[in-house]
Amino acid sequence: MDRWPRRRARGITQITRGLGTLDRELFETIAETPTPLLDSVMPPLTRAADHSKLWLAIAAALLASGKPSAQRGATRGVATLGATSLVTNQVAKRIRPRARPVYDSVPLIRRVRRRPVSNSLPSGHSASAAAFAVGVGLENPPLGFVLALLAGMVGLSRVATGAHYPGDVLAGFGIGAGLAVLGGRVVPPIVETTLPKTEPFVVDTPPRPDGAGVVLVINPSSGSGTGSRVVDEVRAELPQLEIVELGPDDDPEVALRRAAERAEVLAVGGGDGTVAAAASVAIEADLPLAVFPAGTFNHFAKDIGCDTVAKTVEAIRSGSVVRVDLVCLNESRMVLNTASIGAYPMFVRYREKLEKRVGKPVAGFYAMLQTLRKGEPVRIRYDNKTLQTSLFFLGNSLYLPTGFAPSRRTRMDDGLIDVRILETGRPWARTRILTALALGRLLRSPLYHELQVPEFSFSAVDGPTVIAHDGEVGDEYDHASFSAKYRVLPVFRPLAPS
Repeated sequence: MDRWPRRRARGITQITRGLGTLDRELFETIAETPTPLLDSVMPPLTRAADHSKLWLAIAAALLASGKPSAQRGATRGVATLGATSLVTNQVAKRIRPRARPVYDSVPLIRRVRRRPVSNSLPSGHSASAAAFAVGVGLENPPLGFVLALLAGMVGLSRVATGAHYPGDVLAGFGIGAGLAVLGGRVVPPIVETTLPKTEPFVVDTPPRPDGAGVVLVINPSSGSGTGSRVVDEVRAELPQLEIVELGPDDDPEVALRRAAERAEVLAVGGGDGTVAAAASVAIEADLPLAVFPAGTFNHFAKDIGCDTVAKTVEAIRSGSVVRVDLVCLNESRMVLNTASIGAYPMFVRYREKLEKRVGKPVAGFYAMLQTLRKGEPVRIRYDNKTLQTSLFFLGNSLYLPTGFAPSRRTRMDDGLIDVRILETGRPWARTRILTALALGRLLRSPLYHELQVPEFSFSAVDGPTVIAHDGEVGDEYDHASFSAKYRVLPVFRPLAPS
C-alpha cells in the first residue's frame, strides 16, 4: 500500500527535474543567441521596467488622455500593479527558493548592470507587467492588447539579460494576470453602453440659402451677451431671415406664437428653457424648428449637432431636417433634455464646476458627497413601491455614461425615457452610496435604480414637490406622468455623411 504514494512522489520529482532542465536549456538557448536586436533593445527595456517606472509613465499618459476608459484603465492598472508587487515580493518569492541564472553564457553587453540578489522565482518585473496590462485591458481592451505585447517583451528582457529563467517569467505572468482578473471580479469594469443604430427620420424640406421664410426669436442679452453675437452672425449669413429681438419685459412664449403665425421655419436663440417653449409652439404650428446656441450651456443644441451658429446656418441653407423625440410632462409641458426632483440640480452644479480641473470621477464623487449632505430628500411612489430619494434624474432619450453622472446623448430618437434614482432612505445609505461610487460599483448597488422606458410616472408621498426641467425650476406636482413623444419634433441639424 505504501508503494503508490512513493511512486507518485518519485513521478512528481522527475517531472519537476525535467521541467527545471528544460527551463535551464531554454535560458541558455536565448542567452547564447547572437542577436544584435536583443543586445540593443533588451537592456534599456528591462531598466525602464525597474521599480515599475515604465508602467507608471504609461499610466500618467493615459490619465492625461481625457478618454474615460483609458483613465479608468490607468487607475485599475496601477492599483493592480501595487497589489501584485506586494504579493510577489512578500509572499510568492518566499515559497520556493531558486537561485538566479549563471551569467557566464549571457553576452557582457546584454547583462543587467546590477545583478539581483532576491529569489529568482517568480519574476517580479513580469508579474507587474502582466498586472498592469490586464488591468488596463479590463477597461479598454485595445489598449490592453498593445500593453500585453509590451509586457511580453519585458518578460523576454528578463531572460535575455540573465536576470531570470523562462519559468520565472511565466510564473510572474500568471500571478499578475490572476490578480488582475480577481480584481475585475471584486470591482467589475465599467461597460460602455452600446446604442442601437437606426436611420434618422429625414424630413423633406426645401433649402433656404438666404434664410427666406425663417423667423428667429432671440434675446440679445441671453448667455451673458452671446445672443447679441448670434444676431450679428445670423444677419450676415442669412440676410432674408427675420429677427425678432426680445426686450427685458417681453414674454418669449407670446413672441414665439406671433412669429409662428407668419413663419415657414421657426427659429430660436436662448437657453434650453426658451428652446423648450419654442419646441411646443413649433409642434402646435406644424413648423420645423431651428436652434441657435445663444444660451449658457446649450445642451439641446449641442446634442443635435448645432453647437455653433455656422452649423445651424448650414442646416437651414441645405434644408437638413430630421425628427427627434421630446418628453411630455402631464400632457401639458414639453421637456427637451432633463427633469429632476430633489437635489439633482445641485449635484450638476458642483460637478460641472470642478470636472475641468480635477476630472469627472473626482468631481462626481465630491458633488455626490456635498449633495447627500445638503440635499432635501423627497419620498415618491412608483411601480407599487415607495422610496426616499435626494437624487432623481429623468432624461429625454438614453444618456451616457451609465451610472449617476449622465452627461451626453449620441441620438435623440430612440423613443425612450432614461430614469436614474438614488435611494437615500435605507440605513447607512449615504455611506453605502459613496463607497460604491468610489469602488466603481454603483451600478450594482441596490440603492441605485435605472430604467429606460417609454413612459414613467410617480406620486409625491408627502405633498407636492417641485420638478425642475431644462435648467429651470418648474411647478409643484402631486403626481407627475412622463411620456416619450417619438420623433415628434422636426428640427434642423447637420446630417452625418452617408
